[in-house]
Amino acid sequence: MNVYCISGIDTDCGKSVVTGLIARFLLEKGENVITQKAIQTGCVGISEDILTHRKLMKKELYGVDRSGFTCPFVFPLPASPHLAAAEVGREFDEVSLDQATMELSLRFDKVILEGAGGVYVPLKRDLTFIDYVKDRDYPLIIVTSSKLGSINHTLLTLEAAATRGIKVAGLVYNHYFDKEPKITADSKTIFSEYLLKLGYPDVIVDLESFDENNPKLPDFSPLFGL
Repeated sequence: MNVYCISGIDTDCGKSVVTGLIARFLLEKGENVITQKAIQTGCVGISEDILTHRKLMKKELYGVDRSGFTCPFVFPLPASPHLAAAEVGREFDEVSLDQATMELSLRFDKVILEGAGGVYVPLKRDLTFIDYVKDRDYPLIIVTSSKLGSINHTLLTLEAAATRGIKVAGLVYNHYFDKEPKITADSKTIFSEYLLKLGYPDVIVDLESFDENNPKLPDFSPLFGL
């Protein structure tokens, strides 16, 4: 098992940044790692999130990026994946994504697969991202924050994962949205208590503000048992 999924409590919570920084961290640890995007909307050509990953990894585009393995589905409409695909007469095909992920997993030590939006985003009308993850038994890393509503969204995400028997490797707490230290500290305490309540490891990695060109990388090791 060398595929890990990144999801978040909602859209624009920092999944792409976290995915790119995790990959960079693993690269600096000597691992041969690649990132993948399940599906990209609001874009044409190479996935914008894959471009973000490579920038943060300080890597040029790989051959597998140009050949589509790292994001087989890119649609121009900035909408939910099922709708963006339907708009151009297509539908998300999990078999095609599985084949691309398998190819990457054979070439790289780890594949970090970023989802779209939150865990309940519909990839197609009868398949949400969380059920895609469950069906493949991928470990899940959840990006959260101190944004208003984050406690509700985080606990719902953890509960949904636990109900389906999905492994949660831990949370990445994105401090970009911090406004009040008291709120940040309280939400982290609640998240920690809930992880333990559901039988998950109490792993919360803090992502502080950083310089994009020379970020101070968090220690993501606990997410991978390193």
